[in-house]
Amino acid sequence: MTPLDAGIAAKSVYSIARWTFVDSAGRWDVDLGNSYVPSRRLSDLTVPADLKLDYGTDRGTTELRDRIAGLYGGRPESVTVTHGAQEALFLLFDVLLRPGDQVIAFNPGWQPLLDLPPRLDASVTVLPYGPDLSVDAAAVTAAAGENLRLIALNSPCNPTGLRVEEEELRALVALVAERDAYLLVDEEYAIDLSRSPAVGQDRVISVSGLSKTYGLPGLRTGWVYGAPQVAEACAERKFLTSIANSVLCEALACSALDRHENYAREYHRLCAPGLRLVEKWAARHPDAVRLVPPQGTPFAWIQLRTGETSLALCRRALEAGLLLTPGETMGSDEGFRLGFARDVDTVTEGLRRLDTVLLPDGPSGG
Repeated sequence: MTPLDAGIAAKSVYSIARWTFVDSAGRWDVDLGNSYVPSRRLSDLTVPADLKLDYGTDRGTTELRDRIAGLYGGRPESVTVTHGAQEALFLLFDVLLRPGDQVIAFNPGWQPLLDLPPRLDASVTVLPYGPDLSVDAAAVTAAAGENLRLIALNSPCNPTGLRVEEEELRALVALVAERDAYLLVDEEYAIDLSRSPAVGQDRVISVSGLSKTYGLPGLRTGWVYGAPQVAEACAERKFLTSIANSVLCEALACSALDRHENYAREYHRLCAPGLRLVEKWAARHPDAVRLVPPQGTPFAWIQLRTGETSLALCRRALEAGLLLTPGETMGSDEGFRLGFARDVDTVTEGLRRLDTVLLPDGPSGG
C-alpha cells in the first residue's frame, strides 16, 4: 500500500496535497489536473514601488476589504482577509464550532470540511449527493440533529462542478435560521458574488479568494464574508495562525480586484474552448465515461464507466506525463477531475494522452 492509499483509507488530512506535491510531483508535463486557471505573472499586476513592508493587519487593509465587500454589494466590516481560503475555513470552524456540535457536509468534496470538525470535538454527518449530484435540502433537514451548528457547502462544487439550486439554498437558509445554526458556502469558483447566498443573511457565510478563477494562488489571498461579528471573531483567531496578512500580497490583490471585470471576461474566454473539446471527447467515448456538464467551473467531473478506479487511471495517466486528479482524493473512486481552462493545444494534447490510457485497445462508441 502506497502512502496515498493509506492516507485515503485512513481519511487523513490533505490526500489531495500528497497527490499533487508528492505522488505526481515531477512526473507530468501536461496539466489537466489542477482546478484553477493558468497562473499569472507578477508583471500582470501593479504595486507601489515605495510600499512599506511592515506588518499587515489582522482583518486586512481597508482598501482591500472595500474591494472585496464591493463584490458582494456589502460593507467592509463584513470582511476578514485570510491567508488563502483554507485559512478562512479553519478560522470559521474554530470560531463557530463547540464540542458536541454537528456539522453536515457532502461527499465527494473538499476533505478539510470533513477532517477539521472532529479536531474541535464536533461531529460530521456526511451526506452523499443525489443521483444527479444535486444537494437535497430535505435530506439535510432529515439528517439535522438537535446539535446542528453548521452546514458546509461548496457551490460551484469541487469536484462535481455543479451549483446548489436556488430553491435548495433558500430551504437551507431557512433551516439554519430556524435552528440557530450557520450555512457556510465555499464560493472559490463563483464569478458573480453579488448573487451569493451570504448577501443580506447573518446566518450565511461566504468563503472565497483569488486562487482559482483569477489564477493568483501565489498571493494566498482569501476571505471570510459574513455577519460583522463573525468576521471580527475570525480576525481575533488569526493571532493563533498567521497573525496578519502580507501587505505586499494585499496590494497586489487590490490591483487584481481593480480589474475584476477584465478577469471575469478572460476567465470565460479561456474556459469555453477547452470545455467544447472535452464535450466532444466525452461524446466519442460514451461506454467509458460520462461528462457531468460543469456550471461555471474551470474543470469537469468525469464519471468512469470502465470498472477501473479513478486512482488507477490517474496513475497510468502519470506514466504518460498527464496530470489528472483522482476522485479518491475527494471521497469517490468513481470519477476524476479534469481541468480544461487551458490553451487549446494543451487540452488537445492532454485528451490525446488520456485516450491512450483510458482505452489502450482503441476507442469505443461512435
